[in-house]
Amino acid sequence: MANIELFKSIAGRLVPPATAINEVGGAAYSREPEAAFALYAATGCLNGTFYAGTETQLAEVLALCAKVSPEFVMKTALYARRQAHMKDMPALLMAVLASRDGERCEQAFGRVIDNGRMLRNFVQIVRSGVTGRKSLGSRPKRLVQQWLEQASVERILSAAIGDKPSLADIVRMVHPKPQDKVREALYAWLIGKPYAEESLPELVQSFEAFKRSPGAEVPELPFQYLTALSLTGEHWKQIARRASWQTTRMNLNTFSRHGVFEDAEMVGVVTKRLKDASEIARARVFPYQLMTAYRAAGDGMPQAITDALQDAMEIATRNVPKLEGEIVVAVDVSGSMASPVTGVRRGSTSVVSCVQVAALIAACLKRSNPSARIVPFAEAVRSIRLNARDTVMTQAGQLAAMVGGGTTVSAPLALLNQEKAKVDVLVVVSDNQSWIDSRVAGGTETMRQWSAIKARCPKAKMVCIDLQPNLSSQTLQRQDILHVGGFNDAVFAVMQDFAGENGGEGWAERIEAMTLQ
Repeated sequence: MANIELFKSIAGRLVPPATAINEVGGAAYSREPEAAFALYAATGCLNGTFYAGTETQLAEVLALCAKVSPEFVMKTALYARRQAHMKDMPALLMAVLASRDGERCEQAFGRVIDNGRMLRNFVQIVRSGVTGRKSLGSRPKRLVQQWLEQASVERILSAAIGDKPSLADIVRMVHPKPQDKVREALYAWLIGKPYAEESLPELVQSFEAFKRSPGAEVPELPFQYLTALSLTGEHWKQIARRASWQTTRMNLNTFSRHGVFEDAEMVGVVTKRLKDASEIARARVFPYQLMTAYRAAGDGMPQAITDALQDAMEIATRNVPKLEGEIVVAVDVSGSMASPVTGVRRGSTSVVSCVQVAALIAACLKRSNPSARIVPFAEAVRSIRLNARDTVMTQAGQLAAMVGGGTTVSAPLALLNQEKAKVDVLVVVSDNQSWIDSRVAGGTETMRQWSAIKARCPKAKMVCIDLQPNLSSQTLQRQDILHVGGFNDAVFAVMQDFAGENGGEGWAERIEAMTLQ
């Protein structure tokens, strides 16, 4: 008699056999090139992750670039910058196009390379040689020249913050032609050549005068220009008072170190700005950015400021969609999820881990869908009881505190089958590296368990959110299963569309629909 345990049947449609082995040796399914490429672009990590080093990530992206059309590469660069607001990935894809299809690079250049940091990233990547060339070449050089010639004084000054390469390096590289004496003096000032000070833009003249003799009024420059100067506490208050919402969020500790929050009035000014709903909308802030600021706040930060960040989080998550029916959110809390969500890079590693972002997504969905069931899992399902009235930060913190152990992505699905639970939408947030439940042959255990859920709940849909890009998955992408990558607000919009009556588009379809307009 055949081994009943080995050959036992499972309810539902036949499960397709696995086609790949993931980074930890578990059975998985290979993604189609466009789907894998779209996932990498939406996630945007070119840093080392828990399972893959920086070089591996880069090699995989470049290999995928070769498997898709230049048109799709261009649209992906547009999506990664305009919709997902990524920084390194769009610049890399534009550098690939500069070597592979100069015409499409030119078509999208102004839409993708939309600020000084992106310009520096593009030049750095091209000159590194990783995309097949080590010099800009005539067309990219002309595009960079045009960018410089069309940029306002304010944009040039903002672009000059940063190095490797610096904007001065780029000016020396491409030799832009000054349109007038003002731009001629500005370029000379940037690269350290003699210039006529009276021809400099007014803003630069005021900066030079302030350097010689700091007065009461601080020039309205990005404050990075001023940090090397001997600024007083009043100067720092001026800087903080007129800072943008994002500049404020990113520099709370800097303001605290320079005594800005010793003034109760300034605490009130900053608190009011952080909680301003219109400012939050204008800044296009992502919930994880608020979590970063909250976690990075120093011990001396006033309670009013950290409370304001929590209030801002509640405002930023108001647009998280309400899903219909029985909602289950499965949150991976295994040990690998403790790694930084944007990967590891010396000097710029995020303070936010994968599990914190996964917990944040779950808490945001719980806020908009109070009856949603949250199921943490690692090697097995773990128990938690969340209070829907707690803040998103509090709920996310409770989930993140559970991190540790191996990964069994099928565990929450097996629990739902054991309970014969009704499911309309199942959201799985993970780094997708399941191995404990790996099978010797046939489909993955996750697909087997999903097949059983579908037999009981034929209209059920599953959304698999991969926080870091991988070439394989525990599930197939099909009409009832959506793969998404990343951790920005676009995840919620894609999820809502897919969970609706008529399904929705995945990342690849959204990218394919991108236009230059």
